[in-house]
Amino acid sequence: MDYAAFSEALFPFVSEVGYLALSLVSFFGSLIPFVPLPSFLVLATMAVGDQFNIHILAILSAVTATLAKQIIFYVSYSGGRIISEKTRKRMKPFERLVKKYGAGAAFVAAATPIPDDLVYIPLGLAKYNPRRFFVATLTGKIVLSYVIVLISHFVGLSLVDPLLEDIKDTSTIYIGMIVFGVLLTAMVILLLRLDWAKILGRVAPWTLIEEDKKD
Repeated sequence: MDYAAFSEALFPFVSEVGYLALSLVSFFGSLIPFVPLPSFLVLATMAVGDQFNIHILAILSAVTATLAKQIIFYVSYSGGRIISEKTRKRMKPFERLVKKYGAGAAFVAAATPIPDDLVYIPLGLAKYNPRRFFVATLTGKIVLSYVIVLISHFVGLSLVDPLLEDIKDTSTIYIGMIVFGVLLTAMVILLLRLDWAKILGRVAPWTLIEEDKKD
């Protein structure tokens, strides 16, 4: 597969704008919750060959993605004013669970291809320390970005062949993003509606105890 052509068809402005294109795709792809843009494809294709500096690619991708996630975190941080008191009460045990592993949870979410907003939003609601969140998220994003660029630069893109070999039309990618976004949105709604006191009461009873001090 011609990955450069595939990336160009998916994001026509990449080859002309270069590093700025990666920054835009990474930022807005990370800013829109639950509707992921495949920015890793742009990062991976730009890392192949010697046209772009792989270190600049990794740092740009990590920093712009982290800035976007910081915005989502701060929106969630003040989200208590939007979410009803009843919903917040149901969410409190889960917020305490995520907050306990705050930096570690943020790092793992950033360094792996999991839906990280499912971790970041509860951390914001729990009013986790913003600086710790930023450092943990940036570190995780740097790790993930370097893994992608190093594999792409030195090994090539053969690892993603099984994912892309049957895709003939880029519209399939966009449809997949929409479907994935709908599924994740449904998961968040379920997350907000579950009675976490009942779910965590037996396995993590400490989550039912009110905190005396904030992190």
